[in-house]
Amino acid sequence: MPAEIDPFHAIAISRAAHRMSAEGRSIIHMEFGQPSTGAPAAAIATAHHVLDSDGMGYWESMPLKARIARHYGEAYGVAVDPEQVVLTCGASPAFVLALSCLFAPGDRVAFARPGYVAYRNTVKALHLEPVEIGCGAAERFQITAAAVELLDPAPQGLILASPANPTGTIIAPEELAAIVRICRERGIRIISDEIYHGLSYIGAVRSVLQDEPDALIVNSFSKYFSMAAWRLGWLVVPPALIDAARARMGNLFLTPPSLAQHAGLVAFDCRAELGGHVDTYARNRDLVLAALPALGLRRIAPPDGAFYIWADIGHLTDDSMAFCMKLLEDTGVATAPGIDFDPVEGHRFMRFSFAVSTDRVEEALRRITPWFAAQTRN
Repeated sequence: MPAEIDPFHAIAISRAAHRMSAEGRSIIHMEFGQPSTGAPAAAIATAHHVLDSDGMGYWESMPLKARIARHYGEAYGVAVDPEQVVLTCGASPAFVLALSCLFAPGDRVAFARPGYVAYRNTVKALHLEPVEIGCGAAERFQITAAAVELLDPAPQGLILASPANPTGTIIAPEELAAIVRICRERGIRIISDEIYHGLSYIGAVRSVLQDEPDALIVNSFSKYFSMAAWRLGWLVVPPALIDAARARMGNLFLTPPSLAQHAGLVAFDCRAELGGHVDTYARNRDLVLAALPALGLRRIAPPDGAFYIWADIGHLTDDSMAFCMKLLEDTGVATAPGIDFDPVEGHRFMRFSFAVSTDRVEEALRRITPWFAAQTRN
C-alpha cells in the first residue's frame, strides 16, 4: 500500500500569506527557513554569462565536486575524495539517496522530535519505520548519547541535525563524539544533516565526518549560500556507497540544474558577502531575543545556530495551526505551526524564522508585540 504522508502545514500558511499579498496586504514571511538575500553577486554574474554562452544540458560539475571535497579539508580537517560527493537537486533528494542507499523497507530510522518535518515523511514514504526520540528543554531539544543508548531494539539508522531545525540547537562536540561511539557499538548508521553549517552564533560547528568517516552527510546551497531557489545540494558518501548513490541519483533525478552548478562553484568563494548575511542573522537573532519577554514567550529552545526561534505557546493555545493562522490574518506576519515538527507536543509550539532582512524583523516585532499582549490578556 502507498505510504500515508502528513501535509506540510507551513505551506498552507504560506499559501494563505501569498493570497493575502495578492489582495494588497503587507505580508512578512517568517514561516520558512529561506534567506531573503539572493545568491552572491559574483554567482549571479556567472549565471548571466553562462546563459549567454552555454546551451547547457545534463551535467555533473567535476570542478564543483572538487571544491566541495576541498571544503571538508579546509573547514574540518577531513579528507574527502571528489568522487564521494554526489551533487543533488537540493537537500531533499540527498536524503532520499542516503536513506535508500542504507536501508531496506521495514528498517527503523531514529531522529529527534521536534525535528524537520521531511525526516518523518521521507522515512515513511520509503516504507521505513520512523523512531522519534522526544527531546525537550532538559536535553536542549537535541538527541543525546544516553537517549540513543536506550533505544530498544537498536534502530538501523539515526538522523542527526546540528544546528537543528526547528530549534537552532547545536550538539556539543563531546556529546556528538559520544553519540557516534554508541552508534558504532550498536551498528547504527548515521545520516547527518549539516545544511545549517556556517550559521552558528556560538563558534565553530563539528561535522560528524570528524568522528565517523562512514557517516553520510547532507548539505545544500539553500541556507548559508542563500540559494534556495537554485535547487542545488550534495551528499557525501563513504567509498563503498559511491556506486549505489550515483545509480540512484542518475535514475531518480538525473542531475542538478547546470546553471546552479556553475553559480554554486563561484558562490563557494564569496565568503565576505556570505559572512555579511550571517552578521545580519545575528543582529536579527538579538532583536527577537530581546523582544521575547514582551511577547510573553519565555520558554524557547537555545538558538545556537540556523535562524529559528522555537517557542512554547502552550499558555496561549493548544492549537498552533489555528494560532499561526490567526496571527497571520491579524498582523500579516507568517510563521510556522509546531505540529509540522512535533506531532506530539507541537500543538503548543511555534517557529519564527529570522532569515528575513533586519527591517522586516523590526516591522514584524512592531506588529506582533501588541497582538501577543492582547492574547495574554484574553
